[in-house]
Amino acid sequence: MNQLLKRKSRGDIWFDIINYFLLTVIMLLVLFPLYFVLIASFSDPNYIYSGEVWLFPKGFTLDGYERIFSDSSIWIGYANSIIYATLGTLIGVAVTVFAAYPLARRELAGKSVIMWFLLVTMFFSGGLIPTYLLIKDLHLLNTMWALVIPGAGGVFNVIIVRTFFQSSIPDEMWEAASIDGCSNTRFFWSIVLPLSKSILAVMVLYHVVGFWNGFFDALIYLNDESKYPLQLVLRNILVQNQVNSGMMIDVESYAAKMRVTELIKYGVIMVSSLPLLVLYPFLQKYFVKGVMIGSIKG
Repeated sequence: MNQLLKRKSRGDIWFDIINYFLLTVIMLLVLFPLYFVLIASFSDPNYIYSGEVWLFPKGFTLDGYERIFSDSSIWIGYANSIIYATLGTLIGVAVTVFAAYPLARRELAGKSVIMWFLLVTMFFSGGLIPTYLLIKDLHLLNTMWALVIPGAGGVFNVIIVRTFFQSSIPDEMWEAASIDGCSNTRFFWSIVLPLSKSILAVMVLYHVVGFWNGFFDALIYLNDESKYPLQLVLRNILVQNQVNSGMMIDVESYAAKMRVTELIKYGVIMVSSLPLLVLYPFLQKYFVKGVMIGSIKG
């Protein structure tokens, strides 16, 4: 380490110091809002209103979490979001991979035309009303398929996966396998997929985050509150102050209700963010490799 430092010039050392300083500042700017929501969810709302909570919780309380976990709408939203995210991710990753692999093979006839057709859909869409009418005509309104199917295929993801296949699975590998009698299907399942774990992990992360955070489609297509995802329940609490009356059953004054509502808001944000915070570290090691290989070339 000392030898490495000796090789660096004064300019290199200053560059590293400034780099570390800027990265630390950016990291704090990104992490502090999440940290503040965490400590605010454990703090007395009176201290939050007075601006005394900024580094550590004050007036420690678990009242917000007790009310959240005792409310059935939160758990129903949680269950619905898990179902939508799991099903949507399975369908989305399958559609993306099955669309990208043929487009990565040079022997596919007319793949340039297909790619241009797909690219056009990235710049032009039917818009909200035609899409709503399409979902209605398909009898998908007020069903979970209205949230899962329209978001299953993304051209941007197809391009990233196609480029990954082109960069990582050379045609010579297929030629060698075919000489040994390997079929297209066997090559895809036994060679291509095992060598593509990094891009598959990236696609899983993209789709899980997209479905977990999505609420607009649910707002447009769902009428039954028992089918609301967690983000729509959260949106009603945060934007419209529609905290379930069951959470306020023992609160009488308006001021007390507002304080409890504030506490519940911070707690719900943490509860809804927790699954992604747990999932991300397991997929992070694949993220850089999968995205870089899939996006630089092609």
